[in-house]
Amino acid sequence: MRYYIADCHFFHNSLNYQMDCRGFASAEEMNAYMIDQWNNKVRWNDEVVILGDFSVGKAEETNRVLEQLNGFLYLIEGNHDAFGRKKGYNAARFKWIRPYAELNDNKRKVVLCHYPILCYNGQYLRDDSGGFRTYMLYGHVHNTWDEALIQKSQELARQQIRRLRDGTEYELPCQMINCFCMYSDYTPLTLDEWIENDRIRRARPAK
Repeated sequence: MRYYIADCHFFHNSLNYQMDCRGFASAEEMNAYMIDQWNNKVRWNDEVVILGDFSVGKAEETNRVLEQLNGFLYLIEGNHDAFGRKKGYNAARFKWIRPYAELNDNKRKVVLCHYPILCYNGQYLRDDSGGFRTYMLYGHVHNTWDEALIQKSQELARQQIRRLRDGTEYELPCQMINCFCMYSDYTPLTLDEWIENDRIRRARPAK
């Protein structure tokens, strides 16, 4: 099974009362909860793709967290990740570390980047039944005004009608999903679970 998650920010205590307002009493409490949520879902033979900003902790601290997490880990580098640039981090815990990747997930193309890409590779691909074949998974923006702008951009894109030379018309596909850890209660999710999670979130009335 393959799972995805973004922006865990282990050891980032200020997120408990700023920006995310996660509400944990301390970074230690937050870390323990995220580790439990992770291991309650992920088994040792599962894969987890981390879409950036895994930890802001020191090398030794972060290594201890990595040793506790189930699964084979893959890292899409975020702006807070230092695994490939500083000594001491256990980069060997990751099968690979990349700034960008494209994978196949159950006959669907998945574009992976820490930063949202509005016009992503394979965006127009559809399967034989007309369903979407490509999803862009990202992180970075958490649940901020930037995320709201991305959602508005997607809504605008989906309203556009493209007309082909033969007269066929279709809506512009725009399947971008923010895999922000708070959207899943800090639990890695499969692609199908993120698709459903995103659908439910977008259906909620704006606050």
